[in-house]
Amino acid sequence: MKNNKKILLAEDDIIDVMTIKRALKEINITNPLIIKENGEEALNYLMSIEKNEYPCIIISDINMPKLNGIEFLKEIKKNDKLKRIPFVILTTSKEEADKCESFNLGVSGYMIKPVDYINFVEVVKTINLYWTISELPD
Repeated sequence: MKNNKKILLAEDDIIDVMTIKRALKEINITNPLIIKENGEEALNYLMSIEKNEYPCIIISDINMPKLNGIEFLKEIKKNDKLKRIPFVILTTSKEEADKCESFNLGVSGYMIKPVDYINFVEVVKTINLYWTISELPD
């Protein structure tokens, strides 16, 4: 990422968390990674911090307990303070309904988690490249 702001990851699968950490390290992303196990924890975290501490990006799975990724996205987009934070879905769900709902809610990107690690790293590189060259409002 282009700054040293935090990355917020909402993911309940420990293997996926480890894979994302490993991929970020492999491509030399040094931003602090904040991990929350579901959308409810992630939303509570965001509501408890100041604007200058907001993450540079939110990466969220869809299939999580308590508040799933789509429900989490809905809450983010309803909140004027949070809605400009780039939000990327990184999931195993290939369901067309999930994709459509995510984009209808204003998701920044929807990516399928590859099974193969090399391809997983490529997806993380793509997320990083896009957000590194994007111009975002303050």
